[in-house]
Amino acid sequence: MADTCRIYIVRHAIAAERGNAYPDDRLRPLTPAGIERFRKVVRGLAWLDVRVDRILTSPLVRARQTADILAENLPGKPQVIETDALVPGATYDELRTHMAEFSRCSSVALVGHEPDIGHVAARLLGLRHPLAFKKGGVCRIDMETLPPAGPGELRWFVPPRMLARLR
Repeated sequence: MADTCRIYIVRHAIAAERGNAYPDDRLRPLTPAGIERFRKVVRGLAWLDVRVDRILTSPLVRARQTADILAENLPGKPQVIETDALVPGATYDELRTHMAEFSRCSSVALVGHEPDIGHVAARLLGLRHPLAFKKGGVCRIDMETLPPAGPGELRWFVPPRMLARLR
């Protein structure tokens, strides 16, 4: 694919458990271990020379924190933009419409939640079944256009443990 748009799909890092401490699920933060592990993941992404123009993220605390770690540790300090198109239960069409605003970007990261983010990856690839992302997992899909007009090409799909080992 010549002159493609790279889409990096990221599942948020390890967050606090659901329960009495966080009765509002939207407010669950990353754990200290989740923060540290995702920083290592981002170092692996930097080693792979990953660069993004924009980061779109769910506004839920754990996703926003993941997006901020990504932005702070990648070259160029990309802008983080919250969108309800990445909250749990949002539709692919909402996200596709929002992505149209970034048609001039050469690369965009999408930070969200399972199982939704796995369904987004599947739709971008023209698959029937979702990809299963581990917390902090990342994949790269190359598209000919933004918003996507047809199926993209999966360039890589790497678990966080492997990304964290890249130096």
